[in-house]
Amino acid sequence: MTESASSQRGAAFIDLDRTLLAGASGPIFSAALRAAGVIGSTKSLAEDMLYRVFNIVGETLPSMLLARQGVAVMKGRQRHEVVAAAVQATDELLKLVQPFAAPVIEFHRAHGRKVVLATTTPHDLVATFARRAGFDAVVATKFEVGLDGSYTGELDGPFAWSGGKLRAVETWAAQHDVLLSESYAYSDSVYDLPLLSAVGHPVAVNPDARLAVVAAARRWPITNFDVPPGVAKVPVINTELQKIGLAFARPTMFPFARFTITGTELIPSDGPVILVGNHRSYFDAMAIAMAVAKTGRTVRFLGKKEVFDAPIIGQVAAALGGIRVDRASGSNEPLAAAAEALSAGEMVAILPQGTIPRGRAFFDPVLRGRWGAARLAVMTNAPVFPIGLWGTEVVWPRNSRIPNFLPITNPPEVSITVGPQVNIDCDGTPDELADKNTIKMMEAISSLLPAKARESYEPTDDELRRTFPSGYSGDPDAESVRRPGAD
Repeated sequence: MTESASSQRGAAFIDLDRTLLAGASGPIFSAALRAAGVIGSTKSLAEDMLYRVFNIVGETLPSMLLARQGVAVMKGRQRHEVVAAAVQATDELLKLVQPFAAPVIEFHRAHGRKVVLATTTPHDLVATFARRAGFDAVVATKFEVGLDGSYTGELDGPFAWSGGKLRAVETWAAQHDVLLSESYAYSDSVYDLPLLSAVGHPVAVNPDARLAVVAAARRWPITNFDVPPGVAKVPVINTELQKIGLAFARPTMFPFARFTITGTELIPSDGPVILVGNHRSYFDAMAIAMAVAKTGRTVRFLGKKEVFDAPIIGQVAAALGGIRVDRASGSNEPLAAAAEALSAGEMVAILPQGTIPRGRAFFDPVLRGRWGAARLAVMTNAPVFPIGLWGTEVVWPRNSRIPNFLPITNPPEVSITVGPQVNIDCDGTPDELADKNTIKMMEAISSLLPAKARESYEPTDDELRRTFPSGYSGDPDAESVRRPGAD
């Protein structure tokens, strides 16, 4: 996000349904109002159908015409009863907040901007939720309240939808000395074009089909609050690109190798998880993807910057949710990004060796890793599961620019083994813990490999040659001393 000198006079306006929340808030509010006896106890099939359509395609004119009638439906109802029902609905609503919305809210707050929930939903229904979700203010449809505390059946201000929402935002901005030209707006709906067009920084979030077209034409940022920033989703079907890719990450797609994949049932079906594996080949990422595909989850790979800097491949890696690591910079940004993903319940995969060992280091029976994965585990308290990879170096040796596609009639054996959770130690200084837990992780990975992997071995000249990149001209004897340390 780009900063400006006047950012303290801007605000961030965030829509509710299908933007901040994963779907519609209506069913939750309706259930709470029924439970409180504010509205009738019978739920119609048409209501269910309306919300299902909304969750798939977003706002439609018929749905908003019905929403507009809400003020008449609530005529005569006591405001305090509605507010009490809304309070009861808040916990369920908070469960629908998209996992990567919180960092956006914190970003704007850190830069001095007020964060405002801007929604068509009636103010009395969302005010408590907005406060608990961390918003500074609410711009919403307001129902007029009479002297007896009941709704009159009239609006108190504009119906906060489309142009009406913009007018409500303009009024709030004028009252709080906020410049829309310095503000941000986030929405999924093409009907929020008036507001999006009025601010200096419009962002399309989980956009409906028409807003996606407009955003692309106007070069507005397009993002989703259910995946990390930069992760691509396929428009219209609203599916993460990686999920589509993982559908093809299966052994039958690679007839030039024979795969044995075990232990994937040990990986939790949801919540934060750190996967750590050994590194033997350029094919390792695909091997881990095969294991992940069996879990039905997605994963965020930490990869060295050279992959992300490569044309096309780098853009694909980022779109698939990869996290760029520049080891030379010493930056903590990759770990911070990984920690953010874990806090949102994502799965993160790291190869602690950092790069494929070269020369005799490749045949070292003792696996050595860098400290990043251990630091991440202690920082987040996320469970760590080891993955042992064996045979991937035959599929794609280090000295080849492409995999070996030829041995279809006699494919090499590749094993991908997930082991039990690693018991992470949390007692000691940061450096002691990083060293101790890295050793634990590498030993856990090593235990999943064939016995010969833990035995000393003198490689042939040809085997050594295959461990170096094509065109390598460095000092092979230096490889043993450059291996992982405290970085």
